[in-house]
Amino acid sequence: MRDPSGFMREEYQTLVEKGFDWKLRVLEGPSAPRCRVDGKDVIMLCSNNYLNLSNHPRLRQAAKEAIDTHGVGSGSVRPIAGNMDLHLKVEKKLASFKRTESSLIYQTGFAANAGLVPQLAGKGDVIISDELNHGSIIDGVRLTKSDRMIFPHRDMGELEKVLKEADKKYKRILVVTDGVFSMDGDIQHMDKIQDLANEVGAMTFVDDAHGEGVIGPDGRGIGAHFGIAGKIDVEMGTFSKAFGVVGGLIAGSQDLVNFALNKSRTWLLSGSHPPQVAAAQFAAIDVLETEPEHVNNLWDNTKYFKKELDSMGFDTGQSETPITPVMVGESHKAKALSERTFELGVFALPIVFPMVARDKARIRTMMNAGLTKDDLNDALAAFEKAGKELDII
Repeated sequence: MRDPSGFMREEYQTLVEKGFDWKLRVLEGPSAPRCRVDGKDVIMLCSNNYLNLSNHPRLRQAAKEAIDTHGVGSGSVRPIAGNMDLHLKVEKKLASFKRTESSLIYQTGFAANAGLVPQLAGKGDVIISDELNHGSIIDGVRLTKSDRMIFPHRDMGELEKVLKEADKKYKRILVVTDGVFSMDGDIQHMDKIQDLANEVGAMTFVDDAHGEGVIGPDGRGIGAHFGIAGKIDVEMGTFSKAFGVVGGLIAGSQDLVNFALNKSRTWLLSGSHPPQVAAAQFAAIDVLETEPEHVNNLWDNTKYFKKELDSMGFDTGQSETPITPVMVGESHKAKALSERTFELGVFALPIVFPMVARDKARIRTMMNAGLTKDDLNDALAAFEKAGKELDII
């Protein structure tokens, strides 16, 4: 007799045998620069909590107060009965922060990409993507009936060629890309993409999940970073990284928001954020606008950490942001480095094939504004000791 679910066990075992399965560690308490993971006190270097806001007192207080005034759940999707005043308050503040006409909050960043990208292009259209785009963009593109074209990573000459070719064949062209690439920490040439797109009347969509709160003046993101805020058709981002909360976002014109909230099914058919999340989102934006030290500390720490890793002989790749890969090459060596640094009190995970190419395995470190110089020096000492033991440096 057929075993209807046996494939799940078989496929999982194959992952285990190849060493591709995820082994989940457990965070015991808040995400903080120094925290407790699997019963061990460690320095956190693999969280996206860039600005250390997830435990910020103003965000915590805002969440507590919202529970007292609004309860713990919205009770519905936003189009029906879950559209709370707190949600609208956040969206108004976010649009002001992003220097755009309007904004819309999604349940997650993945939901924004998977739900909006398929609505922006259809049969007879084309989506043009950077070859290293995030999986959520790829899934969104796969849900469309449009044609697809790929350009080599950050290669503006090739993008120009692809756009000229597409201009001859398609009625609607969408260029979609990450802003900050999460594996290597490099930044897309969004200003050049916008110029090239304008030449042929193409729409632009940038996933700025790792740029929100990090790059640009006051952490306003990739639009502000390149001086093109409000000109990119869709700036997509997330509250789950630098903002320290959870939730996806899009910012752009009022036409974009009107279109998205009527057409994007991940927004239409998912329950809205509970009030404490919305209140914490609002507080996070307010903190960025009033406490510039968090972004400044993040970049000070980033520059120091990169410089010291480089001086030890580690290869930090092409990173331009607080995402700093420690390039190792072989997958088994990256895993060994991660295990050894964890033993030495540093939590930083390996990124191995198939998430990256076979010869591009690395430890991906993520900097945090709350780390002190002592924290950084302790982490650097662990990397130096482990790197020498494993003949990486």
